[in-house]
Amino acid sequence: MAKWELDIPSFLTQNRRMDNVRLMLGDCLERLRELPDNSVDSVVTDPPYGLSFMGKKWDYDVPSVEVWAECLRVLKPGGHLLAFAGTRTQHRMAVRIEDAGFEIRDMIAWVYGSGFPKSLDVSKAIDKAAGAEREVVGKVSGMGKQNPEWNGTAQGRTENSFKPEYDATIPATEAAKQWQGWGTALKPALEPITVARKPLGEKTVAANVLEHGTGAINVDGCRVECKRPAATYLQPDIRGNAYNSERDKRRVAEVPANLGRWPANLIHDSGDEVESLLNSAARFFYCAKASKKDRDEGCEGMPLQASYMVENGSKTAAAANGVRYDRTTRQRNNHPTVKPTDLMRYLCRLVTPPEGIVLDPFMGSGSTGKAAVLEEFQFIGIERDESYFKIARSRIEATSERLF
Repeated sequence: MAKWELDIPSFLTQNRRMDNVRLMLGDCLERLRELPDNSVDSVVTDPPYGLSFMGKKWDYDVPSVEVWAECLRVLKPGGHLLAFAGTRTQHRMAVRIEDAGFEIRDMIAWVYGSGFPKSLDVSKAIDKAAGAEREVVGKVSGMGKQNPEWNGTAQGRTENSFKPEYDATIPATEAAKQWQGWGTALKPALEPITVARKPLGEKTVAANVLEHGTGAINVDGCRVECKRPAATYLQPDIRGNAYNSERDKRRVAEVPANLGRWPANLIHDSGDEVESLLNSAARFFYCAKASKKDRDEGCEGMPLQASYMVENGSKTAAAANGVRYDRTTRQRNNHPTVKPTDLMRYLCRLVTPPEGIVLDPFMGSGSTGKAAVLEEFQFIGIERDESYFKIARSRIEATSERLF
């Protein structure tokens, strides 16, 4: 296995597992240019969505074609890229990835039921503009009641975040009555993940896999666990008549007992809403959003810092919808878009060969690196923000220590 020099304090090199990790602080475009051609096996990343979240400069736009072109250069022929995106900017992300020279292979939808709608109540807005006071007729439960730990200033949240109850009002003007029940936004319930591949370096996938170790996905390693008996059935042979009229051109397929289901381009959080929607959600891999334990693991010695909540949206988008956006908390890992480790492990495993090198040019707080270490892959991570870099370093180092 190749050993990568660490661009972080030398004490980390004393950890055997960290010998195969390289963390680089700086602009990803500049640091990517330091890596050799055809040197990494996969790119798994959660880049900026271009939503101007909380006015953060790093989120003003989706990554440029130049960044993706550098990812293409360092990937081995046939290597895969998995890149998260926002629903409003997925098209721009995919087009830039494609313009850099990648082949778009698919899109994975990570579906969850825990999103928060950022929608303006049009009826209330009309009454407010008219200076009309609405009559309070009762109370409605808020997120603070459903989740007591979110109530008021718990966990350092601002006073008006996630109240246990809100006033239920009725329209005061005729115009407001006409637009009662109208809003400006849907509830966010999925994040798309672009699946792309660098063009093959050989004539066939088989030849490419043998030459470079890349070009295919790990189907068996990502099957969804299920219990079912062994079975034998006739399978269409695409070399013959796929419409079943010539049975002698069909082949026998034997399925062993308890063989997991084929991985799909849908991942869910196993919540009640998703279960109801899918009827049998067990057909798909599931992973809930990152828990507080997952976020802060390895950061025990770091100070509490202000953290802003993001749900596939932004302060700008919320303001455009007339929604107040002040939900804050204090956490040791204050990165706003931490992905769950189990999800990143699954994605790394899907597209990376054994002992392969995973690259994340937008490392953030290090979820991909943590996942790569747990899956026994090598890892290269690049992050421009020094505070997030320190969080990523702590999380990845703590994960490495637990393995030994």
